[in-house]
Amino acid sequence: MKDETGEIFTLDEVAAYLKVGKRTVYRLAAAKKIPAFKVGGSWRFLRVDIDNWIRQQSKVRNST
Repeated sequence: MKDETGEIFTLDEVAAYLKVGKRTVYRLAAAKKIPAFKVGGSWRFLRVDIDNWIRQQSKVRNST
């Protein structure tokens, strides 16, 4: 059984997961609007953090 809570995405993988452009994900990460961290010079994203961020964004949009 694979533990997906520790899965780490690259920028390309997050862009595909969110169905947005790589540039959009890069801008969000650089502006600290999406949970991310750097390994060397490359952005990385924890799947669990991205899933939580998606849920949080949905709550914000639904409450306005």
